[in-house]
Amino acid sequence: MDYKTSGVDIEAGYQSVELMKESIRKTMRPEVLGGIGGFAGAFDLSAIKQMEDPVLLSGTDGCGTKVKLAFLMDKHDTIGIDAVAMCVNDIACSGGEPLFFLDYIACGKNYPEKIAEIVSGVAEGCRQSNAALVGGETAEHPGLMPEDEYDLAGFAVGVVDRKDFITGETITPGDTLIGIASSGVHSNGFSLVRKVFEMTKESLDTYYDVLGKTLGETLLEPTRIYVRALREIKNAGVRVKGCSHITGGGFYENIPRMLPDGVKAVIQKDSYEVPAIFKLLAEKGDIAEEMMYNTYNMGIGMVLAIDPKDTETVLKALERTGDKGYVIGTVKAGEKTAELV
Repeated sequence: MDYKTSGVDIEAGYQSVELMKESIRKTMRPEVLGGIGGFAGAFDLSAIKQMEDPVLLSGTDGCGTKVKLAFLMDKHDTIGIDAVAMCVNDIACSGGEPLFFLDYIACGKNYPEKIAEIVSGVAEGCRQSNAALVGGETAEHPGLMPEDEYDLAGFAVGVVDRKDFITGETITPGDTLIGIASSGVHSNGFSLVRKVFEMTKESLDTYYDVLGKTLGETLLEPTRIYVRALREIKNAGVRVKGCSHITGGGFYENIPRMLPDGVKAVIQKDSYEVPAIFKLLAEKGDIAEEMMYNTYNMGIGMVLAIDPKDTETVLKALERTGDKGYVIGTVKAGEKTAELV
């Protein structure tokens, strides 16, 4: 009897590491110490001494049941972008810059090529956000998970100078709300998606004219990373007062999280075109509009509260990063909530 006969293949683990090394290497920053393969990821923090009052930020998240679509479509090179995005977008929401990222993959059986494909997506997300992939873990769980399935989660650390920390405290009535377009459903609400649409290869390969692509391609589109967008806005001289990452809980839960007491966010639903995938979801699933806005991002991945005088500057900064911004509402006096009109 040995470890392999019990279901854990150590040699496959070694092969996975070898296959993913090149992807990881492309994420390296000068601050990374020791390279790949150490027991702990090491990151030199001497550069942050240049900040007046550095504050470390952290975020951890996963992709939820979106991984089920990756299984069905046998496409594993983008789900890692989602894992990174869900963590680094939260750090960007606080005005910070991601420094490094670690991933955790739990699988029923280690197929080295598949694991390397997953990590290639993680590395791509790290490159998009300028975060170093300093470590990770691939754990085989025979008997606990089916052999062809896996789960993916991650953890990010970032930094912000306290003077640049976005807290929402200075939001006042009259401030403008800017919505930054999402790339689609992102990584939330997939348990409901899987109830609305039949989760078969045939269903996911179905082409929809309104989507301009197959259902599977639309749903598996990776989460947009907003690190560059927030950095560009900051470099343009704009102080973002509040920032909300629209994840699980949609508009109603996430937008109030950035608001101080005594103000509400009034969102104009007709201020932008809701992407076709959300209309299709609502129609096919007979989902009420309020539930849609309470579950999905509805085409807006991030909401910023800014001084009205900075509106044009922010919209032009977003254009430079390839993002689309919309004026979607305003801040008014009232109970801390999101009001859609």
